[in-house]
Amino acid sequence: QLSLFRFTVKRPFSTSHSSVDSKEIKKFQLLAHKWWDEEGEYAALHSMNDIRVPFIRDTLLSMNSNNHLGNPLSGIKILDVGCGGGLLSEPLGRLGASVTGIDPVEDNIRTADQHKSFDPVLAKRIQYKSSSLEEIVEESMETFDVIVASEVVEHVADLEMFIKCCSQVLKPEGSLFITTINKTQLSYVLGIVVAEKIMGIVPEGTHEWEKFVPPEELERLLESNGFSVKTVSGMLYNPLSGSWSWTESTSLNYAVHAVKSGARAQSHATDTPPETDTQQHSATAGTAG
Repeated sequence: QLSLFRFTVKRPFSTSHSSVDSKEIKKFQLLAHKWWDEEGEYAALHSMNDIRVPFIRDTLLSMNSNNHLGNPLSGIKILDVGCGGGLLSEPLGRLGASVTGIDPVEDNIRTADQHKSFDPVLAKRIQYKSSSLEEIVEESMETFDVIVASEVVEHVADLEMFIKCCSQVLKPEGSLFITTINKTQLSYVLGIVVAEKIMGIVPEGTHEWEKFVPPEELERLLESNGFSVKTVSGMLYNPLSGSWSWTESTSLNYAVHAVKSGARAQSHATDTPPETDTQQHSATAGTAG
């Protein structure tokens, strides 16, 4: 752990080589101890699990027939980018997945580690690292079956670089799940003026409207970096009930599922499949414990 600590502080997230925005780091540092307060600043993220977890689970199950009852995501390696205090990593771990959660804010990782330690099952299935995405690319090339970046892309400094890195650490035909906020007049009024300044649903200054990402732009970046976009669905938060629902409109929040092209994996179609199967099996078996 000490060596990891040295590694992460060695390079102070220079904007030229990192998708991490240092201003964002400071912002989330102040709230690191609040992640598991279901009535607090992250209440909307807690309730988002009611729709984002089934979205991830059901999409993956529809793509993979050999699932295990009770542990439907068993054998699947997930990278949760910008995992915060582990709000999404934990339910995915409970579904049987082997989860790696990364976050550049060290106090977030400390909170996440502490919380998972209360559950011996999760303690085995989830590992957390204080790291940016770029910092794990070299050691994790084509390592993960799934990447989840939920409420993250609106905080990164270089979105194209972020998506390139996602592609590098995903296995061919791996899935990328993103939830984020559209860049519309409505998202400015509701997402910033109402949510932050009037109702205090999220802390003031959490979001910068300039960094919100329209779905068309996200789709274009994904397609140009070797992904095929499968689903774009609107999400709606009701501040009165504190609950989320799916909606046709993507003018506020939305979720995307994209799949990385499997072209390289299929280039030697005759002899690759059995080999890939065994590799995947051994890779997941090695980390499940």
